[in-house]
Amino acid sequence: MLAVEPSSVMIAQRPAGAAPALEASAESLPLADDSADAVMALLTVHHWSDREAGIGELLTFDPDINHRFWLLEEYLPEAAAFDDTRAAAVDRLVTLLGGGARVETVPVPHDCTDGFLAAFWRRPEAYLAPEVRAGISLFAQTSDEVIRPGLARLSDDLSSGRWHQRHADLLDREALDVGYRLLVADL
Repeated sequence: MLAVEPSSVMIAQRPAGAAPALEASAESLPLADDSADAVMALLTVHHWSDREAGIGELLTFDPDINHRFWLLEEYLPEAAAFDDTRAAAVDRLVTLLGGGARVETVPVPHDCTDGFLAAFWRRPEAYLAPEVRAGISLFAQTSDEVIRPGLARLSDDLSSGRWHQRHADLLDREALDVGYRLLVADL
């Protein structure tokens, strides 16, 4: 197993014992042809500059669903708008995979520890922690001027109890569909 990550910062944040990481991009993997038995791309397509090349070498997200996630919709709509410029529609990815890809919904459990954007959907206070935000590309790639006001509103809503009142329906849920999709294709 080998992880491919284009960011040296993200590689440095990997936990001890994680698979070895190679600093590279999906568009240009430094591996010999036919040297991998399987390839998995998780939450990465929105970072690719050339989707066709990256697919030639998926967990992704459906931007229409993902951007209705409470954090983005209520607190960080400007950041979601930036993400829209990079996100790829699931239907487009299926087409790039030859049209025969199977699309599966991947609900996020309430106690998810992976640390991607919606992992803390039932633990909103986590988004106020700089160490949590440091591992989430949306925060790393969006200016503080855009992020700071939304986080201040979230902090106020948590302190006042407004967030818990508004999202009481989430507190008893075990998992939530926040738009993550697994695309499976035989290439």
